[in-house]
Amino acid sequence: MARNRRLSTDRDLQEAMDDEIRIRVFKDDHMIDSGGIIIRFDADLVVVQSGVSELAYHSRNECEFFEMRKP
Repeated sequence: MARNRRLSTDRDLQEAMDDEIRIRVFKDDHMIDSGGIIIRFDADLVVVQSGVSELAYHSRNECEFFEMRKP
């Protein structure tokens, strides 16, 4: 079973980025992205890479981020 932890602080996001943890992104209670890793973030945006040239830009104010870590 996968463990889901909400990534809400800069420290949480930095840890997920450093450890290349796969994440899920939700917006308005719908999953809009899954399986990518965080490659960059700032106060407004989180950039997630799902493939070689697949980048997604998600608003930190509008989205929720959760790690997908297996036990």
